[in-house]
Amino acid sequence: MFAEIFAVMAPLLVCTCIGYGWVRAGQPYSTEMVTLLVTNVGAPCLILSTLTRLDIPPAALGETALIAVLAHVAFALVGFAVHRAANLPQRAFLPSQIFPNCGNMGLPVTLFAFGEPGLALGTIIFMVGAAAQATVGISIAAGATTLKSLARIPILYAVLIAVPLSVYDIALPKSVANTVEVLGGLTIPLMLITLGAALAGFKVTSLKRTLGLSALRIGGGVAVGAGLAAAFGLTGTARGVIILQSAMPVAVMNFLFAQRYGTRPEEVAGLVLVSTLMSFAALPFILGFVLS
Repeated sequence: MFAEIFAVMAPLLVCTCIGYGWVRAGQPYSTEMVTLLVTNVGAPCLILSTLTRLDIPPAALGETALIAVLAHVAFALVGFAVHRAANLPQRAFLPSQIFPNCGNMGLPVTLFAFGEPGLALGTIIFMVGAAAQATVGISIAAGATTLKSLARIPILYAVLIAVPLSVYDIALPKSVANTVEVLGGLTIPLMLITLGAALAGFKVTSLKRTLGLSALRIGGGVAVGAGLAAAFGLTGTARGVIILQSAMPVAVMNFLFAQRYGTRPEEVAGLVLVSTLMSFAALPFILGFVLS
C-alpha cells in the first residue's frame, strides 16, 4: 500500500516543486500564458484522446456527471451555511468552497491512482466544475449572472465531440489521434508545474480562518464524495475518483476571479496556498482510504 501511495504522490510533488522552485529562483514563468495554453489546447486534447481511446459505458459517464453536479451543490450548501454562521462575505469565500482544484491537481491524482480509466472519469468531473465555475463562479464573484463565458470553454466542445465517438465506437483518424495524444500529453505536467509556480507567489493573511476554511474544503470534500459514492453504490475506480476529486484543495481560478472582481484576493490566495499544502499532507491518508 505504501508503494502505491508513493507512486501517486511522487510525480505530484516533483512537478509541483519544479514550478515552485523555478519561480522562487527568479526565473520567468508566465502562469497566465501556460494556463491559457493548457485550458484551450492541452486539456481539450487530453479529454478527446482519453475518452476516445477507452471503452467506458455511456451510463458511467452520465452518472459521473450527475454526481459531480450533486457534489458541487452539496459544497455550495455547506459553504453557504458555514460562511453565514461565521459572518463571512459569500462573494469572497463561497467560490473557494464550491470549486476544488479538479484540474491542476485532480486530474494528475486520478491518473496516477487509477490509470486512464480514472483519468476519463476525472475529466468528466473537471468538465462539470469548469462549466460551473465559468458561469456560477463568475456570477458569485461578480455579483451578477452571466452565461456568455460558457460558450468559450474549449473542453466542453471536446466532450461533445468525444462522447458520441466513444458511444458509437468511432475511431479518430490516425493522424488526428496521434496529434491530440501528443498535445494532451503536455497537460498533466504543465498543470502541476503551473500549480507550483502559482503557489510561489501566494501569501497567508489570516492564518486561523484560512486553516479552518481549508480543512472544511478538504474534510468536507471527503465526506461529500464518500456520501455520494455510497448513495450511488459506487465501488473501485468510480468511488475513488469521486472521493479524490471532491477532496481537492481550493482551485487557483478562484483567486483569479477574486482578484478580477475585488473580493478579498489576498485571503483567497491564502486559501489556495494553505489548502494545497494541507491537501498534500492529507492525500496519503485519502489515497489509503480509496485504494484499500
